[in-house]
Formats: sequence, structure tokens, C-alpha cells
Amino acid sequence: MIKRPSSHSRLRCWMTVLLGVMLLALAPPAAQAVEWDQNVLKIGVLEEPKSLNLWLAGDAWSNHVLQLFYQQLYVNRPGDLKKVPWLAAGEPQYDPQTLSYTVDLRPARWSDGSPFTAQDVVFTGQLIQKFKVPRFFSLWSFVKSIEAVGDHQVRFVLNRPDASFTSRTLATPMVQKKQWEPIVKQCLATQKPLASLLRVSLDQPASSGPFVLKSWRRGVFIHLERNPHFFGQGLSLDGRPLGPHIEGIVFKVYGTSDAAILALRKGTIDFYWNNVQPGYLRDIAGDPAIQVFRNQKSALYFMGFNLRRPPFDDPALRRAVAMLVDKRFIVTRVLQNAGEVMTALVPAGNAFYHLDQVAPYDQELTRGERVQKAYEILVEAGYTWEVKPMDHAGRMQACSCLLRPDGTEVPPLTILTPPADYDPQRAMSGMMIQEWLGQVGIMAAARPMAFGAMLEKVKGHHDFEAFVLGYGNLALDPAWVSAFFVSKNAGKGGWNMSGYDNPLFDTLADKAAKTLDPGQRRELVLQMQSIVQQDVPFLPLYNPLLVEAARNDRFQGWVPMVGGIGNLWSLCQLRPSGGPAAEAAR
Repeated sequence: MIKRPSSHSRLRCWMTVLLGVMLLALAPPAAQAVEWDQNVLKIGVLEEPKSLNLWLAGDAWSNHVLQLFYQQLYVNRPGDLKKVPWLAAGEPQYDPQTLSYTVDLRPARWSDGSPFTAQDVVFTGQLIQKFKVPRFFSLWSFVKSIEAVGDHQVRFVLNRPDASFTSRTLATPMVQKKQWEPIVKQCLATQKPLASLLRVSLDQPASSGPFVLKSWRRGVFIHLERNPHFFGQGLSLDGRPLGPHIEGIVFKVYGTSDAAILALRKGTIDFYWNNVQPGYLRDIAGDPAIQVFRNQKSALYFMGFNLRRPPFDDPALRRAVAMLVDKRFIVTRVLQNAGEVMTALVPAGNAFYHLDQVAPYDQELTRGERVQKAYEILVEAGYTWEVKPMDHAGRMQACSCLLRPDGTEVPPLTILTPPADYDPQRAMSGMMIQEWLGQVGIMAAARPMAFGAMLEKVKGHHDFEAFVLGYGNLALDPAWVSAFFVSKNAGKGGWNMSGYDNPLFDTLADKAAKTLDPGQRRELVLQMQSIVQQDVPFLPLYNPLLVEAARNDRFQGWVPMVGGIGNLWSLCQLRPSGGPAAEAAR
């Protein structure tokens, strides 16, 4: 006899079926997965954006996406990095009598179809000034007024001449007044307007760029689709035909480099938007479908000295240390040739402002020659040893502790570095420098320290002798050269961490900030770098190359430039390669 299922069993069965149907309904449609395999660029990232709120987001992962929504009046072109009009229709016109700039705007539209106008520019600048938005306020603090002259012209009046206005202020991303005006009113009505502004969460940012947000599955992917209203579609700007020529971009979150590189090798993604470490390069080197790009960064990795107290208040000792440090060895052995020796503050990729002058300590020298020259610098400055580092025949030998001109020992000192799990290159550089200093009797010890604690010790308390740090994404405008070394910034928390105080440098920095002619300003910036090269408050060490990898079997047209191929120009110019992807796009 067959036992019939009870009513409770039948009910459980139907509930299971119903639950399965609901789960299928909630799952992403198969068509979406197929669409991604066609004319959609797939990019692997380690993290998703922290926020799509432009005023809050300062991390690289957010910027990857936001740069495709919020456009600038002027952008840097590949190659010489010159500013060229983007949302602007031409060069800014300066009137020295009124300290004003006039900028004409090209016809453009937001992703909702409404026009981009001068009112959007005025609103953006006034919002930054009103809220004192931390990431942008310094660029707008000297702007006295912003005025819309019709729909397609903006007039900016300055409180004083400032060279960074055209290179940085006019490169501020613009937001849509229509979207942000009601948000601003709500934030101003709160007790903490800025905090309220930074907490704003946007589900659909208005875009004037090549792409617009389509969907975002947190922790998994963010999907952008082509903006049909993008002003650049079909235009040729600076000799480059713009698209986009792809239907969209999917940023896929992997969390680890291992997973992302594996996805690149399998063809699951087309580009891994991050620096590829040497170990992974060996894995992809033999794959003809993967192309490796090596580009310069706008970066500065350096050794800094505390000039406020002994022993590094003596420039002769700093120059001797600079002579002992073999930068070529660091690049070859520590960076495994994935970098360049830095001989000046501004990296070589920023050619217009780079000082092409080699200091004596940056010449190609053997280890023995470096010790000999450092020894000569120290002897000339009055330093002595009980046992010298060079014998009578000019050969290196183990020496005693270095004695200052007053006969006292140079005390043991510490070189602070980030820990190896944060940045193994800086940690190892500190260890190498420790060994080299010991060759002339300077007892030094490299001390890895948690990055936040190290910054607090160096920048907040000035409690250090020397350190190894780096800036991985410096602005192309060289205003930071002044900020790092002018004496007014030497207080606790200031950018002048070394405590450098040179009246000539201060004078040149002040003049450079007010010099609007690019050629004249360049000469001043070169002089400032030459002074720093001589006085050595910082010793530039190296600039890591940005190594990136992309597949070449689906898309082509990546644009190399300082900062890598992941840039606005690339994503406006990429096209499907020959083969199935190209056929699907036709």
C-alpha cells in the first residue's frame, strides 16, 4: 500500500518550489551576464568605491569611478601633461587690471539631458567656499567672486594672483546645481553643515562624463553604462577622437591580487587596475593575450631629516649621508628595477618642472668611492674618528664612532620606516641606509613603525632624527614644492616636516606662487629644487614605476601617461579589438 503525502508535506513541497521561484526572480538576469561578454569593459579592482559623494571620497577606488562622472574645465593631456580645455571651450583669458579670469564653456549636457551651464560652475565653487570642503577649499580660498556671464561664460575674480588657479582650481570636478542645490539647503539647516554634506549618499550621481551609473551590487561589482549625452562623443579633442566606443564598464571587486590576476589570465576581466607586483609578472609574462604597461608615477619616495636638532641640523652631515646612499642599488635590488632613481624633487615624468641637474652624490660611484667622498665631506666639516673609515692606502676599513667637531660622539640615531607588511620597499631601504651609515661610524638603526603612529611622531610631534616616507600621487602642479619647505609650514602638523628654514627659498616660493607666466614660474621652481638639492632637508630616493596589465584580445587603444593607463583618455578612446567582441559591437 502506497502512503499518500500528508497535507503538511505537500505544503512544505509547494513552499520549497515557491522559494526557488522567488530566488530565481531575484537573481541577475542571464541577459545581463551575456551583455557583459560583448562591448563592455571588465575591470578588476581590490575594493569598491568608499563613496560616490565627491566631497567625501578621497580614495583611489572611488576616484576610478567618480572621474567618469564629474568632469573638469581643464584636464592634463598625455605626453607633456599640458592643461587642455575639456568642459571649457578655450584657454582662460586673464585681465591683470581686475585680477580676473574669463572662461568660455563648450555645449555639454548632464546625464539627465539638462544643459551644463555657467550656473553649475558658479554653484560648485560657491559650495566649496561656503562649506570649506577640506579636499578643495585651499584651491578656492583666494577666489573673491564667481559670476555667470550668460549660460556659457564664467568670470572669476581673485583676491591675489595665484599660479595654481589655472592648473588646479580650474581642474576642480564640477557638480550639477539641479541635483545638489536642495541637498545643500538641507545640510545648511543642520548644526554641522559640513559633516552633513560629507554624509550625503547619492544613489544616482548626475554625470557630465562618458559614463553613468547603471547598478551597484555592494561588494561584488559596480556597472557603468555609456552616457548618451556626453559632450565628447564623436569629437576630436587635442587630436584624439573621443567616444566612448564601448557600451559600458563593469568594475569587479576581487579583494586580493591573487584572485584579480587569476581573473585576468582566465579572461574574466580585461584590465587589473592596480600596480602589478614582480611576482605576478612572471605568471603573465608568456601570455600573448596580456600586455604589460610600465608608466612613470607622479611620486616622491625620500629620506627626511630633522633639522631642528642635532645631529642633522648640520648640512655637512646630511650631504655626507646623501653621498653614502646608493639609490641605484635600491632601485636594482629592492625595487627589482621596477622604478627610477630620483635626483630631484619633481619626478622626471613631470618634465616641464623637473630639475635636470645631477648633484655630486647622485653620480655613478662604487661603494668605496662613496665612503671616500663622504669621509672627505666630514673631515672638511671638522668631524673625526679614533679609527678612520679609510686607511692610509685609501681602502675602506672598520671605523670607530663618528666624533663631532666638539669631540663628542654622534649619538645613536633611528631611521623610522613603515613596516614591511605596509611597504616592504621603504622598510628595506631603511635597513640598507642603516648599514651604509655605519661605514663612516654613524650608529643608526632602522625602526619599522605603524604608519599612523609614524606620521604622528614625525609630523605631529617632530620627535625623530630621520625617516623614509613617500608621496605616491603628487599633483602635477608644483605648488607642493613650496609647501614642503617654506618655513611658515614648519610647525607641528605642517607639511614642512624637516623644519627647513631658508630665507632665500621662502622668497623664491612666495614669488613662484604669484608668477602667472609658466616659463618664469618654471625657472623659480627649478631654483627652489636646486637649493633643496644642495641643503638636503629631503633626500629623494626613487620613484616606483606603475606596472599595469591588460588583455589585448578584446579591446585596444589604451593611452599611456604619467599615472598609468587607467585614465579618462583611455576610457574615452578604447575600441573593441578584432574578433568576436568587435563583431558583437557592430
